[in-house]
Parts: sequence; C-alpha cells; structure tokens
Amino acid sequence: MELITFLLFIPACFALNMTPGPNNLLAMNNARCYGFRPALVASFGRIAAFAVMIALTASGLAVILYASEKVFLAIKLVGAMYLFWIAFQLWRSTSSLVNDIEADKKVKALLQQEFALAAGNPKAILIFTAFLPQFVDPSAPINQQFFILGLTFLVLEVVAISMYALFGIYLRQWFSKPKMARWFNRGCSVVLGVSGGNLLMMNRS
Repeated sequence: MELITFLLFIPACFALNMTPGPNNLLAMNNARCYGFRPALVASFGRIAAFAVMIALTASGLAVILYASEKVFLAIKLVGAMYLFWIAFQLWRSTSSLVNDIEADKKVKALLQQEFALAAGNPKAILIFTAFLPQFVDPSAPINQQFFILGLTFLVLEVVAISMYALFGIYLRQWFSKPKMARWFNRGCSVVLGVSGGNLLMMNRS
C-alpha cells in the first residue's frame, strides 16, 4: 500500500467513525450520565467487536457470513431487538448524573452494552467488507495491509468516541436536572428505536 493511498484512507475512514449512529449516541449519553472516563472505557467493548469483525474480514470469513441469508437475518434480528431493548430502558430511565463511585460500578455493564450493540449491527460488517478492501493493494501482503488499515480504523474510532463523549459532557449543563435528563433520555430512546426499525428493514443488497 502506497503512502498516498493511506493518506486518502485516513479522512475517508474518520468520516465513517464520526457518522452519528447508535454506538456514538450511546457513548455521548453515557458520558453525560456517568462521565468521560466511564464512557471511554465502556467504548472498548465496541472496539473489541470491531476488531473481531476486521479480523474476519481479513480472513475472508466476513464475506461468507454476510452472504449467508440465515446468518445475516439472525444478526439483524438480534441487533434490532437489542436496540429496541436499550431504547425501552432509556425511555423508562429517570436518572441524570451519578457520582464517581456509582459510575465505576456501571462500567462493566456499559462495556458489555457497547460490545453487544456493535456486534449486533450487520452494517458494520458491510462497512468492513466493502470499505477496507478498496485501499488494499493486491500485489502487496494482504494481511499486513489489513492490520494497518484495521488498527488505524480502531484508533480513529477511539478519537471519534472521545469527541462524542466530550459533547456528552458539554450537554450536562443543559440536561442536569431530572426532568430535562428524562426528556433527553427519551429523545435518545426514539433515535435508537428508529435505528432498530431501520435495521429490521435493511437488506444485503
């Protein structure tokens, strides 16, 4: 892979990382409720899920999984149901801000939530199988290039997560009161519910 190709990959990749979606919305809301550090630590559940997907893409297994109608349908249904579940929990939530001790206790659950949400999104598999190979030079070692591109994607993903989390911290001043926090949670709930509906309607083409 030539240097110019890699330099073109970085802004294109970061645009994908910054795209608003369920995981980025979750990171923003987690930062608003629990603070920057718990939200960032929890996001490594997402990073782990994406790392597995990138490894599958490099090995060629992702294409097989994505082409399987039953596997695709199963991932789509599980992902959509999980989005609806998170949306339901957010709708019922009345919490606003929590102290550091309570936030630390929630990190493990938030990390698992981030992992499940990312792993249950077949759109992520599509991104890795359709996007990353465009920057791979078939005449050079494939696995090495996938490692570089995949690692770059994950690093930029952490940067994007940090930016969403910082925005979540900024929102604290506007949604710190219980009533305002409840309305913010319900707004996030609606967005996640719509995302779940869109996921159900998604097809492989």
